[in-house]
This record gives sequence, structure tokens and C-alpha cells, in this order.
Amino acid sequence: MQENHVRSVIKGASWRMVGTIDTIFLSYIYTGQVGKAFKIGGVELFTKIFLFYLHERIWMRLSFGTEEVKENNEIKIQDKHYRSLIKGISWRIVGSLDTFWIALVINSDSAHPTQTAFYIAATEVITKVGLFWLHERLWLKVKWGAKPEQVLQPGQ
Repeated sequence: MQENHVRSVIKGASWRMVGTIDTIFLSYIYTGQVGKAFKIGGVELFTKIFLFYLHERIWMRLSFGTEEVKENNEIKIQDKHYRSLIKGISWRIVGSLDTFWIALVINSDSAHPTQTAFYIAATEVITKVGLFWLHERLWLKVKWGAKPEQVLQPGQ
């Protein structure tokens, strides 16, 4: 499915709400400080919206994990479930690296800033892949802002 730029921005913002809440929660667990947890989440609010937008635009250009499905004598392109999973993993790599560096800088005054940043980022790998997959599958059901799919007639 192709989507317009506004849809990509709204989709990124909705994911960021989910992701920021998860980051704040995990940051609080590992730092024990509400202020630091909100700082990490607050910085990510800005960096991740931009990074997510770029990630979405790149994945829109890839045909990996799509399939042609015949529906009402028309052929449509649909995403397979594993595409959403791989897309989630690729995003998590980018997102975890971003989280690690933000947490490292914000926790630089603590006893073990690298360890704390690693724990936050590593835990996100687990929580956010699952959350992203769910978010992605829900957005596939939303048709607003989606460009019409190229419909191929059999034999073309």
C-alpha cells in the first residue's frame, strides 16, 4: 500500500505516543528516577518522529514481503505478516541505537551510564517489536491517506 506524506506523519505520531510511554516506563524501571525517565522519553519524542518517518518512506519503496492477491477479478498487492515483523525489527535496530545514545547522555552523571543505557535499549528490543507489530497491523486496516493501489488485470 502506498501512503501520502500526511498519513506517514500521523502514523509516526501515533506510534511515537505508544513508544514514548514504553520508553518512559522502561527508563523509570532502570534509572529509578521519574525525571530522567521523562527526559529520555521527551528527547525521543523529537528524534524518533523524524527517524520513523524516514523508515516508513524507505519501506514504502521495497516490495519485499508483499504478494499479489486476486480479489473480484482484480489483482491487489498486500503485505504479508512477516513483512511487518521484519519491518519492526529493522525499525527497532534504529530505535534502540537512538534510545541507547539518548539514555547514555542523560544518565552520564550516574554510576553506570553505559550499563543503564544498554539495559533500557535492550529491553526495548523485546517490548517494542511486539508493540510495533501490533501498531503496523492496525494501520493496515486504516484506509485514510492511502493512495489507490495499482490494480492489475490478469494477464498484464
